[in-house]
Amino acid sequence: MNKLNFSKVLALSPHTDDVEIACGGTIARLLRDGSMVKSVAFSGCEESVPPELPPSTLREEFVAAHKELGVGSDDCRVLDFKVRHFPRLRQEILEEMVSLNRKHQPDLVLVPSSMDTHQDHFTIAEEAFRAFKKTTIWGYDCPWNQQYPRLNCFIKLDEELMNKKLAAIAEYKSQQFRGGYVNEEFIRALALLRGGQIGEPLGEAFEIVRYMHR
Repeated sequence: MNKLNFSKVLALSPHTDDVEIACGGTIARLLRDGSMVKSVAFSGCEESVPPELPPSTLREEFVAAHKELGVGSDDCRVLDFKVRHFPRLRQEILEEMVSLNRKHQPDLVLVPSSMDTHQDHFTIAEEAFRAFKKTTIWGYDCPWNQQYPRLNCFIKLDEELMNKKLAAIAEYKSQQFRGGYVNEEFIRALALLRGGQIGEPLGEAFEIVRYMHR
């Protein structure tokens, strides 16, 4: 596999678990190829934590999941935006992104696809386009939220990367009752589909929102 040549990568997740599910294999590959990766979730999704568990559960699982991908606890953060309220908080979200850009100066930003219909995902995608005007942006693949996916970038994964992705998602023990997109069979089936589209065993797909060549 040719290396992914990005020095500093910023992964932006509307909610805890989004980047691990959508592009955890690519994050693990970027790290293996020598990139520095910072990951920020904008909401701890306390409303999604089962009532018998502590409200901080998803925040703790986010850190544990990133450890499986190879991202240390000092390189991942969870912010305090309220889930499903992002559209009315877009100015505060934009200001946070501008601050992140100034602090980390990434050369690749991973965000939800511009075709993502979830209100929080779409807000992150829109504000990232404004905040990272001089940066390559890839929109990651959440097919359960997309009517018309615009996928034009495919990343080959191998079994080692796939296993890291599955191990990361498995850390979200509080969400396993949901099935669906946290289910191992679904995650592997999607990787088989995206890999098959480029003639490879496994893959992940993105929308190239902006490409900066220097």
